[in-house]
Amino acid sequence: METVIVHGVDDSHAEDERSLVERARSDPAAFGELYRRYLPRIHAFAYRRTGTVEAAEDITSAAFERALRSLDRYRWQPGGFGPWLFRITANELADHYRRTGRAASPRYRDAEARLVAADPGDPAELIHDRDAVAEVLAAMSRLSPRYEQALALRYLAGLTPAESAAAMGISRATMAVVVHRATRTLRRVLDEEQGS
Repeated sequence: METVIVHGVDDSHAEDERSLVERARSDPAAFGELYRRYLPRIHAFAYRRTGTVEAAEDITSAAFERALRSLDRYRWQPGGFGPWLFRITANELADHYRRTGRAASPRYRDAEARLVAADPGDPAELIHDRDAVAEVLAAMSRLSPRYEQALALRYLAGLTPAESAAAMGISRATMAVVVHRATRTLRRVLDEEQGS
């Protein structure tokens, strides 16, 4: 029997995960296995977006709680359970930023300038200073929720283009357009800040 690889995941892994998701609807131990599989990536994603362990832990916890409550409505999609869980986490992050807001610090303009000059990519890789990373993330929070979510899923969660598209519930082509527009808008916002 031939194993087919789709988006870096072989069929047997996808079927195993699909079976696990089905069992998790009624078996807490199965959901616990999903939790163990995804906890490191979800927490890392939340931490990279917030820059604080406490906020990342709160968001991670809320995302898994929401996933558990919504599991009966989950329908298997290409890419598996992960993109759905990352979408929930991105929504929790958006809620977090709406609740807490982000104040611009004096280093904010420096971080903006660095991001504008760079090609689109993971902002954390562009800046090595933890405070500057937080400022870039604050700049991202000024985008529309859709643009912020697209950039966060694609570059901060480390999802492939296909996975990030699945997490947002859109096609890969649409995701590419959204990421392009989000990057262009982010650069425009940063240019405006530099000009003022």
